[in-house]
Amino acid sequence: MNNKKNVPVYNLYGEKELWPTPDLVHFESIYTRSKLHNWQIEFHQHNGLFQLIYLQAGRAQLQLDEQHHDMHAGQILLIPQMCIHGFKFDQNAAGHVVTIAYPMIIELTKKMGGELTTFRSPSIHTLLDDEASKRTSMAFNTLAFEYQHHAPHRNLLIESLLTTILIWVTRNSHQSSLTHTQEDEKASRHLGHFGHLIEEEYSTQHLVNYYAKKIGITAAHLNYICRQNTGKTALNLIHNRLLLEAKRNLVYTTMSISIMSYALGFSDPAYFTRFFKRNTGMSPMDFRKQAATLFEQ
Repeated sequence: MNNKKNVPVYNLYGEKELWPTPDLVHFESIYTRSKLHNWQIEFHQHNGLFQLIYLQAGRAQLQLDEQHHDMHAGQILLIPQMCIHGFKFDQNAAGHVVTIAYPMIIELTKKMGGELTTFRSPSIHTLLDDEASKRTSMAFNTLAFEYQHHAPHRNLLIESLLTTILIWVTRNSHQSSLTHTQEDEKASRHLGHFGHLIEEEYSTQHLVNYYAKKIGITAAHLNYICRQNTGKTALNLIHNRLLLEAKRNLVYTTMSISIMSYALGFSDPAYFTRFFKRNTGMSPMDFRKQAATLFEQ
């Protein structure tokens, strides 16, 4: 059985670095990354990231912990955070890999009138020869195009396309759930609840004990769950959400550092600057300048 402590945690497979920009979505083809690794993606897991893998052509052997599954063309695999998984793709395999940060997943599911319960366990969904399935396949292809371009209202359209795909998944009954153990499910529920609370209250900068009490567990147990499942402490996850929002504000707004720091719950802009630099290695202004250069490319 796999020991989670020995399984690498990636943002994207094979990469330890943070994404260069605070985009909440990453999109690439199956070919792009699998070709680099001889079509074999070894066991790994993701922290704070949700993946949709749409296999349009070819086959793949899927491994989830000790379970093995065959994946066929026309199937969509949903992988929640910290689920240990690996693939062996046929060399003619084609399709898309969408990686979504949990703040966006939480926001999208709220708009759909629900919570993350549908997406807490890995599952495979099969597209049929019907209009809904054709529209879903088209949504993936359009998403691929929009991601590569920076046309007006790009982010809004990407969110709409992702919503379309997720709604189809929740409606689709032709699925097989690939469940974890009861212990994993319980930890996943606590971690999911923690993620919801952070999303709602990150700018108030509560202590870990505040969140643990709301979940109904001790701060020590919450830290244990976070360390076991993400390799990070509960405080690390709180700080990561603050950093994500700071990065988004730096890239997508002209908000001053002073106003931004107060909006994120910091009492002193200088403290915010030290916090940002300690966690990213650069000042907020340097990050803003670097991001502007990336978007110009």
